Amino acid sequence: MKMKIGPMPNSSGKHLTRKVYTSPHRNKYSLPDPQPAPPISQIATLLGMKAVVITRQGGPDVLEVRDVPEPAPGPGEELVRVEAGGINFADTMTASGGYPGTPKPPLVAGREFCGTRAGNGERVMGYAQWGAFADLVAARTALLWPVPMGWSAPEGAAFPVNFFTAYFAYWKAGLIDNPKGSRVLIHAVAGGVGTAAVQIGKLLGVEMYGTSSSEEKLARVKELGLQHGINYKKQDYEEAIKDVTKGEGVDVVFEMLGGEHVLKSVRCLRDFGRVIVYGTATGQRAQLDPGVLYAKGASVHGLWLTYLSQKPELMRQAWQQLSTWAAQGQLRPIIEAVLPMKKAGDAYRLLLERKNFGKVVLTI
Repeated sequence: MKMKIGPMPNSSGKHLTRKVYTSPHRNKYSLPDPQPAPPISQIATLLGMKAVVITRQGGPDVLEVRDVPEPAPGPGEELVRVEAGGINFADTMTASGGYPGTPKPPLVAGREFCGTRAGNGERVMGYAQWGAFADLVAARTALLWPVPMGWSAPEGAAFPVNFFTAYFAYWKAGLIDNPKGSRVLIHAVAGGVGTAAVQIGKLLGVEMYGTSSSEEKLARVKELGLQHGINYKKQDYEEAIKDVTKGEGVDVVFEMLGGEHVLKSVRCLRDFGRVIVYGTATGQRAQLDPGVLYAKGASVHGLWLTYLSQKPELMRQAWQQLSTWAAQGQLRPIIEAVLPMKKAGDAYRLLLERKNFGKVVLTI
C-alpha cells in the first residue's frame, strides 16, 4: 500500500497532516472511495423505481421500462404501491401526442391502477392522468377507492376508467333514474367501456344494441346481456339499426369512434335521442351537420372523465351506486390479457389492432 500525505485544516485554521491509503492495484472497475452518506430525505430519490416511460411521441415502440425518481405527493395526494395498471385508448393517444393537456415526453405512462396505500397497506384502485404504470404513483386521495372483496389486482386496475365512463354515459343520457323502455346503441361493445356498459345496461333493464368486428366477440358480449349484436364488417350499423327497430331508431348512442361516426350515430336516433361522445378512437375529428339534429330534436353530448373526475359530488354519487352493484356481485371487469410491464408495447398494440375483448392490463 502507498501512503499519501495531505494538508487538512483543524478548528484553529492551522493545517495538520492526514494519511490516505490507496492500493497500487486500483483500476477502473474498483469501487470509489467511501463518500459521506446522503441525507435520509434523499435516499428514496436516489434509489428510484421502475416505470413504463413514453420516451417520445409515437406508437407502442416509444414505450420503455426505465429507472425514474420516485414521485413526491403534493397537497391532497398520497403514494400508492402499484401492482397492476389498466390500459385505455386514452393511453395510446397520450403516447402519440393526441390527448389534450399531456406534458411533453419523457413521461411516465398510465392513468388507471390498483395497489396498496404506502401509508397503511389498504388495497385500493385509482385514477390519474399519467404516472400510474410505475412502482409508485402519487395519486389524489379523492380518486382512490377500496378494491371490492375477492377481486384481483388486475380486476381492480380494470375498473375505474371503464365503469365510471359507462356509468356517466347512462347518467348523461338520463337513464340512471328513468331507463324504462329505452334503447341504447353501444359502439365497440366488446371493449373495456363496452363490456362495462352492457353490465350496467342489464341492471337498468334497457334494450341494448352493440357493434363489434367479429361474431365471436358479439357472442361473448351476449353472454353478458347484450340483446342485439351488429358485425360492422358485414353490415353497416346504421342500416342494421333501421332494420331491427323497423325504422324507429334508438334513444341513445354511446359513441367513441369520431370522424363520420358521430353523424352516422345521430342518424341512428329516434325523436329526441342523444348521442353521448366520449372518445375519438379513429383519431379523426367529428363530422356533424347541426341541421340533422333539428328534424328529430336530437342532441349530442360530450363526456370526458378527466373533467368529471374533478367534481367530487358527482364522483361520490357514481361510486355509491357502482360499489353497491360490485359488492352484490353484479359488476366485474372483463379482462382479455394480463402482460408484464416490459411488454407494454405489445399491450398497446392489442388495443390499437382491436384484438382485445374487454380489458388489457399490465402487472407492475
